[in-house]
Amino acid sequence: MRRLTPAATLVTMLLAALAGIVDALAFSGLGGFFASFMSGNSTRFGVGLAHGWNGAAATAAALVLSFVAGAMFGTIAGAAASERLGPARRAEAVMGLVTILLALGAALATFAPLTLAMLLLAAAMGAQNGVVAPDGEVRVGLTYMTGTLVRIGQRLARRLMGDRTAPGPRRDLLLWLGFVAGVAIGGVGWNWLGLAALWVVAALAAALTMLVARVDWE
Repeated sequence: MRRLTPAATLVTMLLAALAGIVDALAFSGLGGFFASFMSGNSTRFGVGLAHGWNGAAATAAALVLSFVAGAMFGTIAGAAASERLGPARRAEAVMGLVTILLALGAALATFAPLTLAMLLLAAAMGAQNGVVAPDGEVRVGLTYMTGTLVRIGQRLARRLMGDRTAPGPRRDLLLWLGFVAGVAIGGVGWNWLGLAALWVVAALAAALTMLVARVDWE
């Protein structure tokens, strides 16, 4: 995949911010579990197993499985749209799926246990990573920042060692800043709106779907 255009880079930052908002809402609603940070949920799962199978381990495992399922469905939706409508519609289809999952999660939260709604949010975050995956393989992690921070450190090291061909860390830094900003916004949103914040997130995803449709990702 060729280097992202400035417009695409900006949209990836906004998508990372959306992931941060969703993660903050899940963390606040579930008391320490995540919708996009699967390393954290995997840790919770392992610690839960160490104390015997319990509710925490089950919740963490369910969130991880939902995230993986979302990644699968996002890949399938993107491939189907690319085949039937053309490659230019792939990213739009993936974000459309993300929006539907977030809206279903918001609706489910009004009458079902919150954990079930958060499973749909985790699936949405798994799917969202397929936006920048023209060949089915994720090229930019939009919902998790560990690899992003590693790349920042590696690229800074290469620059310090005099490698003038090393890419700069700007894009990855923008992704991280977008995610952190989203987490802050999500935390404030939960304090102000509670479960209603889930509907705001679904609306934001719909707006981003229209924005994604205007960007060339291939």
